[in-house]
Amino acid sequence: MTRLLLATRNAKKLDELRRILGAAGVEGLDVVGLADVTPFPETPETEPTFEGNALAKARDAAKATGLSSVADDSGLTVDALNGMPGVLSARWAGRHGDDPANLELVLGQLADVPDERRGAAFVCAAALVTPAGAETVVRGEWAGRLTRQPRGRNGFGYDPIFQPAGEHRTSAELEPAEKDTLSHRGRALRELLPRLRELAAGAIA
Repeated sequence: MTRLLLATRNAKKLDELRRILGAAGVEGLDVVGLADVTPFPETPETEPTFEGNALAKARDAAKATGLSSVADDSGLTVDALNGMPGVLSARWAGRHGDDPANLELVLGQLADVPDERRGAAFVCAAALVTPAGAETVVRGEWAGRLTRQPRGRNGFGYDPIFQPAGEHRTSAELEPAEKDTLSHRGRALRELLPRLRELAAGAIA
């Protein structure tokens, strides 16, 4: 069994990767999170792109732990805000990880924006870095629009106000398995599956 570090303390992200690997029939990987390894200094998310942040986090994790590491950086891009909050999504309201404040701020900024101009997309970049230095970076996008009021209790972040294209429900109203299939993070992680299969088989180091 090969240990694979997902560089996060978010239990929902760990569960998501485990579900995706299971659904794809990938065996031989033991997915662990940052809480399962010796703590190490983590690089601040200062890169201007999702890809840059994901790669920096994965490189640090692989170097510090000696484990093949996956890291992601994701966020919301809003058409009416010229693509913001983007890489600043987690700290849009000024304090990192304050989901209610971030969501309230975006809704306030869009208060006067008509429904037809409330287009948005979730974006996720995911990077896999091995201790030997092999690197893979992929990207997933999930298009939709923003509602005027939060709906749903599943998910986290901006999920309660993101209505995927073709859906009447918000992301927070989807069941976890549905979200895995549709979401930006699910799409990015599935793009990594060929490399993760190679890792599980010992074909890359």
